[in-house]
Amino acid sequence: MIKITFPDKSVREFPEPLTGLEIARSISNSLAKEVLAVTVDGKIWDLTRTISHDASVKLHTWDDPEGKEAFWHSSAHLMAEAIEQIYPGTKFGIGPSIETGFYYDIDLPGGRQLAEKDLQQIEKKMVELARQNNAIVRREISKAEALELFTQKNDELKLELINELEDGTISVYEQGNFTDLCRGPHLPHTGYIKAIKLTSIAGAYWRGSENNRMLTRVYGVTFPKQKMLGEYLTMLEEAKKRDHRKIGREMELFTFSEAVGQGLPLWLPKGAQLRMQLEEFLKKIQKRYNYEQVITPHIGDVKLYKISGHYEKYGKDSFHTITTPAEGEEYMLKPMNCPHHCEIYKSKPRSYKDLPVRMAEFGTVYRYEQSGELHGLTRVRGFTQDDAHIFCRPDQLKDEFKKVIDIIFIIFKALHFDDYIAQISLRDKENSEKYIGTVENWNKAEQAIIEACDEKGLKTTIEPGEAAFYGPKLDFMVRDALGRSWQLGTIQVDYNLPERFNLEYIGADDNRHQPVMIHRAPFGSLERFVAVLIEHTAGKFPLWLAPEQVVLLPISEKYNEYAQKVLNFLNIYDIRTIIDDRNEKIGRKIRDNELKRIPYMLIVGEQEAESDTVSVRRQGHGDKGVMTIKEFAEMILAEIKDQQ
Repeated sequence: MIKITFPDKSVREFPEPLTGLEIARSISNSLAKEVLAVTVDGKIWDLTRTISHDASVKLHTWDDPEGKEAFWHSSAHLMAEAIEQIYPGTKFGIGPSIETGFYYDIDLPGGRQLAEKDLQQIEKKMVELARQNNAIVRREISKAEALELFTQKNDELKLELINELEDGTISVYEQGNFTDLCRGPHLPHTGYIKAIKLTSIAGAYWRGSENNRMLTRVYGVTFPKQKMLGEYLTMLEEAKKRDHRKIGREMELFTFSEAVGQGLPLWLPKGAQLRMQLEEFLKKIQKRYNYEQVITPHIGDVKLYKISGHYEKYGKDSFHTITTPAEGEEYMLKPMNCPHHCEIYKSKPRSYKDLPVRMAEFGTVYRYEQSGELHGLTRVRGFTQDDAHIFCRPDQLKDEFKKVIDIIFIIFKALHFDDYIAQISLRDKENSEKYIGTVENWNKAEQAIIEACDEKGLKTTIEPGEAAFYGPKLDFMVRDALGRSWQLGTIQVDYNLPERFNLEYIGADDNRHQPVMIHRAPFGSLERFVAVLIEHTAGKFPLWLAPEQVVLLPISEKYNEYAQKVLNFLNIYDIRTIIDDRNEKIGRKIRDNELKRIPYMLIVGEQEAESDTVSVRRQGHGDKGVMTIKEFAEMILAEIKDQQ
């Protein structure tokens, strides 16, 4: 008998050996039909893989990321099997599951290129293969056997991957006549996959290097029910309407220029206003929590990033270096703000009474992204972080961490991000080479995060291996209006940079002590945050945030002067107002400004001019009646106060 411990801490005994699927069946037949994967002692496994020891077990359905991972990973293999049957001799790179489905990088024989019209044929073949209910079987072989297998398949892409693996057991998965190199996990058989849609084709360099050959990347998504695919396709159509690049153009928020460079956004006046509102909003919150603003340069000496460890981890090729012509000094564009803030902390002696020190900066940083990975504001090469670093005593760590959580709660409430979970990202204990610092410091940092989250009552998930290289972190995963998940807001605990930069304070015992460092960025980056916010709201920002809050629509040129009078009055109250004085009919002006998503439209004509009133329309809600100018201003201010 073996003991299985479930997430609720209950324990049951089972005859060995058994599988995750058998555990599910022992609980209920309905669960057995829904479960897709199993986590055994923190590692995700196939449902059909044998468990032969006492273990902690969690079963995963479609509602869990682990369930989707197994489903979409298997779907990538199904697509590869279909492609191999249609195009014999295809070579296969990698085919992982991703947040929105899966992809596979392929190299078709004879230099053939796939077109969008080919996807339908591949989909049809995938449906045919799925209906065969072929078992997906894991097989463990030696490295030599793996090399022989893929030599027979003449697939040099797989051979390259295998050659880099250590000697020992290697897992492959088989279904029908298809075999693929893979760690898993996978579904028990292909019949789980009921609905299939291949979504797009793109080019992708092998292993992400521009020095390698260009492969074809085929994206797809699958579901266990046809109805779910229909709902997904409807969501995709809505997502196209909400695309921040499209709305950003319509609202004149930002643009890009080839002359300036790829991935370097240019903020137009309305976009700049939006950014400034977000910055001012956060600055007011930070002031309540006793943060101090600092400013650091856009470049730094390479030695700074060698001390911090960033240079070693990311490598020279990740950032562009600048050498001074006379002195031969080597600088690089600032990829992060934390080393600069460490130097500010060191600029004067610190006492235990001075701590915590809270530094905040809207600091612009630069990181190289391949051109094929750039995407609007969500993936850029230059971006501004709402960065802050807290230097505190170890006994202050938990309280400071909880205060940062409170700040994030304030932001989410004001911007109507109501659906979120917190992800605790810990180190991979089996691969310590990825991280810097002592095990003791990592243990203390991880425990502080877990305890702080428990005390705040946060709904959390734990993700081993997702920590930053210098410390564990808490990431907030937010679902937008379309149900998509975004990582917004991160808090990291760091014992390592203070050690690397020799940061100190004098304790109550008159001895030197090392502070703990908290990295935090509630927005993450302003660029990405604005992109998510645009798509979440479809560009209909809360009134307090809208770049233009009110537009005045004179019925004719005769009332432009009165419109200016109203604008001057609203300016006194800092209500952001513009006048649409085009020589157009009022109906056209209303329609055009609805598209601009300006919250309030004020129509002014003869009656309004004579009575010092305005006719009010709320964006998306229509006519709100006639008000005096002062009544309208007071209503606007009350709405803004209520939103914040």
